[in-house]
Amino acid sequence: MDILIEVFLPLSLAVIMLSLGIGLTLRDFKRVAERGRVFLVGAACQIVLIPVIAYVVVAAFGLTGAMAVGVMLLSFCPGGVTSNIVTRLANGDVALSVSLTAVMSLLSIVTVPVLVGWSVGHFMADEAADFSVASLGLTMVLITALPVALGMMIRYLAPAFADRYEPRLVNLASVLFAIIVLAAILANWRLLLDSFASLGPALLALNIITMVGGLLLAGALGFAWTERKTISIEVGLQNSTLGITLAPLIVGAADGLTTIGLPSAVYGVLMYVTAVPFVLWLRTRANPAPAKLAASERA
Repeated sequence: MDILIEVFLPLSLAVIMLSLGIGLTLRDFKRVAERGRVFLVGAACQIVLIPVIAYVVVAAFGLTGAMAVGVMLLSFCPGGVTSNIVTRLANGDVALSVSLTAVMSLLSIVTVPVLVGWSVGHFMADEAADFSVASLGLTMVLITALPVALGMMIRYLAPAFADRYEPRLVNLASVLFAIIVLAAILANWRLLLDSFASLGPALLALNIITMVGGLLLAGALGFAWTERKTISIEVGLQNSTLGITLAPLIVGAADGLTTIGLPSAVYGVLMYVTAVPFVLWLRTRANPAPAKLAASERA
């Protein structure tokens, strides 16, 4: 178990982030400036809206202590590679999704340690173990920013190599993600059974409210349908792998995945329960305006 936590988890997340970076170019970041309003709304949703919703969910379901910190930790994590894949399946704006994922992953180096520090102090008080915000930030640089930068460098220096191996790396990242979630659940199986009655509904509520909330907010602001779908998915699907990986670092554990990491592990499974039917519904709603126009013309 020590090897799993200290070696396999950080290494797996690094590979997942490398798979994101190898698909990026500097042009992807230029899109941030070109589509500033849409990007800023998506970013604001991830930095502000999701944690606020998570706090309300924690209070509504009566979660306390390490379990509450775990839900908040999950809400602080940016969208992951999974959101890019789901956006593609939903016929969303993949370029916007990739830009949001990349930039928010880099910003999380600052936001996550600071917000986690507040969350631990707020929900655990005297029970909280001492941990360094700076050390957590440095760890995130090593397992997120550095692999993304390395992937981008590979793309820049050897584009043909990147094109050839990117699909394989993405497949490997998906397998590693599944292993991480499975290991986290198995390591905390008894705790999962004991807490699922409160934790499961809370996480489902968080997932559904954020996805629907992102869709409605983007719609209210007049964004295009593809942009609305993308923001909804980016807001609704969090990088649970990052939450699982950071949890032991927060409490200084080396013999288990800890209670703080449990919400991220459970969420990593539950988000597909809602994401699959949600994506299918989004696909059926593609280009609704032309269909209405055609119906009016027939009339």
